[in-house]
Amino acid sequence: MNKAAVWLSACCLAAGCASGTPSTPAIWKVSDADNSVYLLGSFHALKAEDYPLSDQVMAAYADAERLAFEIAPDELQSPDLPAIMQQAARLPAGQNLQALLPEAAWRQLQDWSQANPSYPIAGLNRLEPWYVAILVSNSRAQAEGFEPARGVDQHFMNAARPSAKPSIGLEKASQQIALFDGMPPAAQRQLLQEALDGNAAEDARDLETLRRLWKAGDAAGLQRETIERMRREYPDLYRSVNVDRNHAWLPQVQAMLDAETKDDTLVVVGALHLLGDDGLVQLLRDKGYRVERLK
Repeated sequence: MNKAAVWLSACCLAAGCASGTPSTPAIWKVSDADNSVYLLGSFHALKAEDYPLSDQVMAAYADAERLAFEIAPDELQSPDLPAIMQQAARLPAGQNLQALLPEAAWRQLQDWSQANPSYPIAGLNRLEPWYVAILVSNSRAQAEGFEPARGVDQHFMNAARPSAKPSIGLEKASQQIALFDGMPPAAQRQLLQEALDGNAAEDARDLETLRRLWKAGDAAGLQRETIERMRREYPDLYRSVNVDRNHAWLPQVQAMLDAETKDDTLVVVGALHLLGDDGLVQLLRDKGYRVERLK
């Protein structure tokens, strides 16, 4: 498994029959003298059989008076967001994707477009490589049954709406878009090339491996298959996507503890943001808070 696009789509975007066997994702409780913050690692696209979630996770949700996500629900669920993303990814007038790619990569994209008529090549030709890479990876994930609407973030956003439980975002959607839009051209081309070089069977196996580790709460395995490989193979992308954002979120999570005297918060972010020495769990330990693994 060496595709950054797979990692980003699994861990960067509930009708049906549930399995009856709860998923037990890793969750931590961080406490100071008077209140707590729960840290839950999300998988941003899941299947119907991944629900219900464990008793520990649902108890944390019930205990929390507030929820925090990477992006606030009103932004993430806005019908305008896809158009905003596509506009940010649009190439300047007079430029096209074909001119930015090696000839072989352009032919690969043409073949992929022909096999996926919902993405005509004329439209793709007006877009930056980072966005096309995400389209390719996400379309393959959805073909395997991974649905963003069943992601953990969306699950709790939907659960909180009837009870009007307050929900906030740790960053703006524009910041997340700018993160990808600001990638160097060479990194964008690499991301797209790897998405095109992959095949449905390999991508499905990679996603299933990550999903299995997440469901079992295997933080060590998930760290090995994501954080360690991404840090080794894509150090610049790892820093911008993971490390820099963790440090930007850290003061906000600290404020949920230091500035609050009673209310607890459930923080739901991509699982990669909680793992390893650069993850929020360890950063909060380093600040001296009590941290306990609930599962």
